[in-house]
Amino acid sequence: MTSTSKTYVQNQYRRKLIEVDLPLDDINIEVSNEPTTAAGHPWSMHLWWARRKQVACRAVLFASLVDDPSSCLEEFPTLDLQRKHREKLHDIIRRLVKWENNDDEDTLTDARYEIARSIARSRNEPPPAPRESLSYLREKALPIYDPFCGGGSIPLEAQRLGLRAVGSDLNPIAVLINKALVELPPKYADQPPTNPDNGLMGLLKGKGRNVKPVTWRGTNGLAADIRYYGQWMREEAYRRIGHLYPPARQSDGGTATVVAWLWTNSVTCPNPVCGVLMPLSPSFQVSTRKGNQHWTRPVVDTASKRVSFIVQSHNDGVPEAGARQEDGFICVACHGPVTQDYVREQGRVGQMSQQMTAVVAEGPRKRLFLSPTEEHIIAAASARPQWRPVGKLPERALGFRVQRYGFTDWHQFFTDRQLLAHTTFVELLDEVRGTVTDTSDADYANALCTYLAFAIDKVIDGNCRFTRWQYAGSVAGMFSSPRISMLWDFAETNPFSNSTKNWIAQVNLVAKAVEGLPIGSIGSNVYQTDASTTIHAQNGIVIVTDPPYYKNIGYADLSDFFYVWLRPALRDIYPDLFAGILTPKDDEIVAAPRFEASDQRFEDLLRKALRLIREHCSPEFPSSIFYAYKQQEEERDGRSSTGWETMLSALVSAGFEIVGTWPMRTERPNRLRSFDSNALASSVVLVCRPRSEDALAGTRREFLDALEAEMSSALDHLTREGHIAPVDLAQAAIGPGMQVYSRYSRVETIGGELVTVREALGAINQAVANYDEQQEGEFDPPTRFCLDWLKQHGFGAGQYGEAQTLALAKNVSIEDELRDAHGLLTAQAGSVQLRPLDYYSANRLPSQGRMTTWEGCFRMAWHFEHEEGSTQGAAEIARRMGGEAESVERLARILYNHFDRIRDSRWAVLFNNLVTSWDDVRTEMSNPPQGQMALR
Repeated sequence: MTSTSKTYVQNQYRRKLIEVDLPLDDINIEVSNEPTTAAGHPWSMHLWWARRKQVACRAVLFASLVDDPSSCLEEFPTLDLQRKHREKLHDIIRRLVKWENNDDEDTLTDARYEIARSIARSRNEPPPAPRESLSYLREKALPIYDPFCGGGSIPLEAQRLGLRAVGSDLNPIAVLINKALVELPPKYADQPPTNPDNGLMGLLKGKGRNVKPVTWRGTNGLAADIRYYGQWMREEAYRRIGHLYPPARQSDGGTATVVAWLWTNSVTCPNPVCGVLMPLSPSFQVSTRKGNQHWTRPVVDTASKRVSFIVQSHNDGVPEAGARQEDGFICVACHGPVTQDYVREQGRVGQMSQQMTAVVAEGPRKRLFLSPTEEHIIAAASARPQWRPVGKLPERALGFRVQRYGFTDWHQFFTDRQLLAHTTFVELLDEVRGTVTDTSDADYANALCTYLAFAIDKVIDGNCRFTRWQYAGSVAGMFSSPRISMLWDFAETNPFSNSTKNWIAQVNLVAKAVEGLPIGSIGSNVYQTDASTTIHAQNGIVIVTDPPYYKNIGYADLSDFFYVWLRPALRDIYPDLFAGILTPKDDEIVAAPRFEASDQRFEDLLRKALRLIREHCSPEFPSSIFYAYKQQEEERDGRSSTGWETMLSALVSAGFEIVGTWPMRTERPNRLRSFDSNALASSVVLVCRPRSEDALAGTRREFLDALEAEMSSALDHLTREGHIAPVDLAQAAIGPGMQVYSRYSRVETIGGELVTVREALGAINQAVANYDEQQEGEFDPPTRFCLDWLKQHGFGAGQYGEAQTLALAKNVSIEDELRDAHGLLTAQAGSVQLRPLDYYSANRLPSQGRMTTWEGCFRMAWHFEHEEGSTQGAAEIARRMGGEAESVERLARILYNHFDRIRDSRWAVLFNNLVTSWDDVRTEMSNPPQGQMALR
């Protein structure tokens, strides 16, 4: 991406790699492969919504800090040297973004050295030796500041690269997560655990002659204490309340530990003749696992007006239809309809109750599904919690409307037995803190209790009235997505089991995540701060951040679910974070329904925060900002959603020049196949520089003229050197286009009216379309004919006379060059039609003489369609074409754009795959041919 700013003098700063070129496809592949649900991943420590993938943040941080060789002419005076060094930097990124290289010291050393080398270059100092880079960065590197640190991905990856991270967030849960990720671990690095089992035997590993002393490195000692005291809490909690969790009684007299109790919400049937307490279950299925399929049969007792449940296997029949209907419910007793409004009203007046429908237990080889018994029903009903978390739900919130069903307080999200279990663990946390303080220091005890409190949060997410039983045999936590949806059935898990969502499993997940945290940098700091008013860093910071997105997620309202439990658990440790009854909301930057003129308020606060960032960021480094992009936000006429437009407008008005946009995809099954071409990046990285204070206003004509003059070379760079995939080009092209627009202090029409970001985006889209037309002019005449015919008729038939007219305009003959010699068309009965893809199969000989770009492109596409993305067949065709083969890649890009515009994903994916595999095709071309493949 070539910088063309007229307001900056080139030698004022060195352009960074992220402003020029990224190995985007390689990054996206590894981003999609990141195992975020695996044990040991930082995300498994505590839930947060819409985090940026760790490897994406790692790549962006590195590319934001290292110089692009084009700005280092004293070291790389020629284009060839620049390309070689840029490829070296790309290779480091390719290694960095592989999840298995998280702790690879060679990769991290190489990355740290290149960052240190760039810093030394800016300071006119010799670079440090590679093994001394970490020490150099500790002393000389500017801090990485994320003023919207959220789930902590950016500060954590900054720390992994050896940099000091500074994070801040208004939300206390986010601040706490970041403290646990980057602030606490370095304080207790390489320390042994303090628990009583940490004697001589606790320091040995192995058996017999293989016994070796354990070296407590990194955070292993801290993780060992988390496990030890987590186990103690489990045993002590079971001693106090274990009688409320009786085992399941089997028909043979044996017992089994309960995994979960399944419940349904119920209301009284409004039919006065019926009046049965009717279940609201959408389905009576409980297990679909092959060989272990079970369901519950509701049994109505008209005398008591109650329904009981009997668990049956599929050998005993099939489950009845559920009570949930499209527009309401059906009573299982009288089969009369019940409206949704009636159910909501019953909930609001406190008349919605719960009935146990099944008991799931641990079996020797599979789950056991048993009917509820009086013992289990009475045990659940006998729980008497001594206290409840305090806090009310908002009347209106982003992401949930369960208030309509009577949920007004957060404690209502739990049954009494769930409340008692959770409050017991909270009370035990205070006992752990006292015990550890007696044997160690108070700060360490506080840190240990912070991580154990996270385990409590993980338990409550997996054990409330909004946790879903999955028919495959496990429980899905409430926050499977950033919203709270009303559930008619729910699962109550057993924290003392050995199965899904149990207490020890959550403790181990936290401990495993702690073990993998990097601790090699100097101490980092996290603050609770309103980003629109305060920056917690000195001037000269490097900004990499992920701001809140418009009205997508109501972080404050959602995080109250955790806050009301963490407050009594940790208020004495973090009095400032937990001073309020609930999370702070008045200053939250979000377009939530609780605010008047919420859209305008969001834009004003975001602009204010970005302006503050603009004032404090380092002039040496670009600011890299993630934007949570979703394809459905984009309209096809060149306009865009309010959220996307708001972000760009806020950046421009805050005084930033946008110099690059990099689309990053988090959901992509593999490189070549099986993804929807319209499922564009889930985030876009906006690369920004402070606009010059003396930047002049520009006219609309000046803007359009500059866009026309500069976009062609910028798009050449993106497509021919940067190899941006067609599916990503529309977003990547916004970078050079918005750079033209944002270099002006404002762009005005001749009448003095502002040319908006929305209008600028339309002009950028048109510039991309114009670029495609320019590319078409480079093709051979038959290919240009086929392109125009495709745009008018697709693969359908058109009139021969119309084809003849177009052929004359393209200086090509239908009979000699399109139909007979090259076989691109069928022409009969007064109509003309493009050949289908299967015509170009591998067993059909190509035309004689020079192969057209159209034929070569479709022959290659056939191999990708029918041979699982085989590059070998495509390379054979490329050899046949010789020097003309490169034109196939340009044609495939244009074909992708055409099919994407008409929303034909099958064809769009095919040509996108051809482009993204072009380097592989080139590589294969250099290898000896494998057989003749009917091509000679």
